[in-house]
Amino acid sequence: MSLPAPHVSVSPKSTVDAVTVVGASKIFAVAKGAEVVALDNVDLVVAPGEFVSLIGPSGCGKSTLLRLIADLDTPTSGSISVFGKTARQARIDQDYGIAFQQAGLLPWRTVAGNIELPLEMHGVGKTARRARAAELLSLVGLSDFADRYPDQLSGGMQQRVAIARSLAESPELLLMDEPFGALDEMTRERMQTELVRICGETGAAVVFVTHSIPEAVYLSNRVVVMSPRPGRIREIIPVGLGAAGQRDDALREDAQFFRAVSAVREALHGAPATGARGVENR
Repeated sequence: MSLPAPHVSVSPKSTVDAVTVVGASKIFAVAKGAEVVALDNVDLVVAPGEFVSLIGPSGCGKSTLLRLIADLDTPTSGSISVFGKTARQARIDQDYGIAFQQAGLLPWRTVAGNIELPLEMHGVGKTARRARAAELLSLVGLSDFADRYPDQLSGGMQQRVAIARSLAESPELLLMDEPFGALDEMTRERMQTELVRICGETGAAVVFVTHSIPEAVYLSNRVVVMSPRPGRIREIIPVGLGAAGQRDDALREDAQFFRAVSAVREALHGAPATGARGVENR
């Protein structure tokens, strides 16, 4: 099931859909000529500035879909465009940033040096790199840690640096694969709140892979529920909790939040998401 992308109340930079996936399938060859269908005929549209989470059981193709959007792999059939470009051209043009579960920071570079790395690789001058790193460190609340090294930071701080690095080239789209999965629950919730603030300030669209229902609901404008392999979109749940960038911790105790969590849980278990329409219309 696929629904049109809704209006999003942030201030996106582009008026072209951030991501358009049409009939995308992915088949992997395995041992002795056998094949595994990871994704089957997936359609999805992500609006500019929209936060969309992908959730489903392990092996359902969430990360595969993210990799196809990022041009880290190619679909067996179907098409993917990012801001009206092919996924490959969008990668070449640095239209998106990527963050994974592991921060992936270079241990021999300072925090500022890690953030500057993508700019350095694309020939940006030292003065401009330093100014951009300082701006991003302020954005993620780490201005006092510019000269520290990754092993001097907590896990949550390292992930904030990774997010800052993914924003270095001012992308209009963030692709995030369980970036908070390795964090403890308290740190994870703080990082979720930090992320919605950052997205509100930058206007970037986000495609976010998670196994956590509350995380998906808290962060998202819509939650895409995927079926077990072969991965298909089982249901798309609109989350009517206001602009993603304006949410705070009080939302986690709101009855509307719990209704949305229940709707996603029902969809994951294969039941009609009876709460979804009520969530969408409130």
